[in-house]
Amino acid sequence: MMPTLLPGDWVLVVEPRGYRTGDVVVVEHPGRPGYEMVKRITASPGEVVSERRLGPDEWWVQGDHGSSTDSRHFGPVGGDALRAKVTLIYGPKDRRRRVR
Repeated sequence: MMPTLLPGDWVLVVEPRGYRTGDVVVVEHPGRPGYEMVKRITASPGEVVSERRLGPDEWWVQGDHGSSTDSRHFGPVGGDALRAKVTLIYGPKDRRRRVR
């Protein structure tokens, strides 16, 4: 899969009212407090991932790159680990677009 964000991209993030599958988010690494990463939500609470149903406040996040450190390595994250939603790439100029 082609990564949504590339090195050097400048992005706008917002604190949304809620999150959903497909959102690109800033998430705190569960094993490294204070270390934030950008990942995509690939499953929401109640959905089944790897033969496991996510709990009411569990989210499955994955990077767009196959070798990303994400829920495939550390499992689901709690809603308190979700910090913001990426909504727009605003730089460089030739990469300006909304993130969906």
